[in-house]
Amino acid sequence: MSEPTEASPHILVVDDDRRIRSLLQKFLSDQGYRASIAANAGEARRKLSLEIFDLIVLDVMMPGETGLELTTVLRKEANYVPILMLTALAEVDDRIEGLRIGADDYLPKPFEPTELLLRIRNILRRQESMPNIADMPEEITFGDCVFKPERGELTKNGERVPLTTREIELMRCFASRGGRIIRREELTGDHENISERAIDVQINRLRRKIEDTPRDPIFLQTVRGAGYILQTD
Repeated sequence: MSEPTEASPHILVVDDDRRIRSLLQKFLSDQGYRASIAANAGEARRKLSLEIFDLIVLDVMMPGETGLELTTVLRKEANYVPILMLTALAEVDDRIEGLRIGADDYLPKPFEPTELLLRIRNILRRQESMPNIADMPEEITFGDCVFKPERGELTKNGERVPLTTREIELMRCFASRGGRIIRREELTGDHENISERAIDVQINRLRRKIEDTPRDPIFLQTVRGAGYILQTD
């Protein structure tokens, strides 16, 4: 066990079950994280307006505003704090919807605390491995699209295109490389839990938002045997 410090990642646990909130707060604190708790979406939003968090552990099924609804609102407000969703085993559709609207990962209930810890570490490590935004251009353009790395904002024909946290990470990777090839291993961040196949799936989803004809991409291209390249203007 290690004591959290001011430099420790700050995690917000949002769950209407008081027992789960208390247990997770103590467990995460014992693991060296700063941990705050909220009983509902409204309380979570108030805390998010006052402090900066490195990750949210968010229950899907809560009275009133659900975890899915809170995630949707945060992403529309351009708040891209990583979100790890907690879902019941039977809530397959909710897990899929959560990932679609911008959650970074999910963990079915009941879960082992060790697995929760590993997923948190993987998400935070992936964030740390991202290129420095200060070293990127203010914006990159390709066709009708404009991406602004600092804000994580993509527009197409002047209209904003919603991106998940992971898609923003990928776009920032491409922005940092100035039209050069990026190997698949670089996009996984060398994390064993992210397969090259998973990267292919994420790239295909991103193409559907960028390309007019995703099956015949003009901008986000595959370089066989090498990786991917984003052809910018």
